[in-house]
Amino acid sequence: MDKTRAWFLWGVIAAVIVAAGYGAWRWYGAPPLPPGIASANGRIEATEIDIAAKTPGRLKDIMADEGDFVTAGQVLARMDTEVLEAQLREAQAQVRRATISIDTARSQVVQRRAEKEAATAVVAQRKAELDAAQKRFERSDQLAKSGSGSIENLDNDRARYEGAKAAVSAAEAQVAAVTSAISAAEAQVIDAEAAVDATTATVDRIKADIKDSTLVAPRDGRVQYRVAEPGEVLGAGGKVLNIVDLSDVYMTFFLPTGSAGRVEIGSDVHLVIDAIPQYVVPARATFVADVAQFTPKTVETAEERQKLMFRIKARIAPDLLRKYIRQVKTGLPGTAYVRLNPEAKWPPHLETKLPQ
Repeated sequence: MDKTRAWFLWGVIAAVIVAAGYGAWRWYGAPPLPPGIASANGRIEATEIDIAAKTPGRLKDIMADEGDFVTAGQVLARMDTEVLEAQLREAQAQVRRATISIDTARSQVVQRRAEKEAATAVVAQRKAELDAAQKRFERSDQLAKSGSGSIENLDNDRARYEGAKAAVSAAEAQVAAVTSAISAAEAQVIDAEAAVDATTATVDRIKADIKDSTLVAPRDGRVQYRVAEPGEVLGAGGKVLNIVDLSDVYMTFFLPTGSAGRVEIGSDVHLVIDAIPQYVVPARATFVADVAQFTPKTVETAEERQKLMFRIKARIAPDLLRKYIRQVKTGLPGTAYVRLNPEAKWPPHLETKLPQ
């Protein structure tokens, strides 16, 4: 047992010495950087995407697990859609009912227009009767004045004439009433058509919710976290999975004022990952912060201004990421080397080196 402990102790000491030696080589033994190239420590990161439920419901199934590689459009999870499907059937029934209402309203319009034609014909008939009654009354009036006609006939013809006038007024009133009924029936048609549009929109919305209940990967990537499990009830926006977009991988690092001010968007950056120091990964600077980090808000002297640190992002080309997508991992620390001068030459140990 004593010998075993001794060997274990010597093994730990040896590991510490190796690690210390490697760190010393990284800091003191590496060749110095040529002018026009700056370096800083950073960490590999990627865009994270939450796969979440759009509407509240119960999670029915998950088809991906942590560490799985997924492609754009791949089904990752499904929500229970039983309630939505019932709502869809109800909305489709309302569409059918509203469609029938349109036909009924249109038939009412046709009926009212026919009634108007009949009422218009009655008006014409009543006007003809009024004309005849008026002529008869005028003859009776002339005969009565000349003494050739009786007063009784004059009174009868006058009554017929007044009755004919009243009949014309009544017929014209009937035409006006039917015209108003036509307008009301046409309004019912518009209302029924609007009801069909509204219920159809409801059907489309429910169908969209049912479609969104199948959760798919928006981009190629890798599942990082599995947040929920089948059977859980999620609210709107409830997270199911978290994936990292392996087509958008970058390293974030910080440079002081003097170096950050010389970094151009698109500048060459070479990345050396601690876990695989034998490789050098090419990238390009795609972002330089316009606000300094972790320094006092107010800097009074030029010396202090040189201590300002600016965040820089170097993105790896998507084509390169797709080629080595199985080897891409986020969260790994490393060092970024930035070419501040486009004419500066990369030293041999920082030239691009990728796995074969």
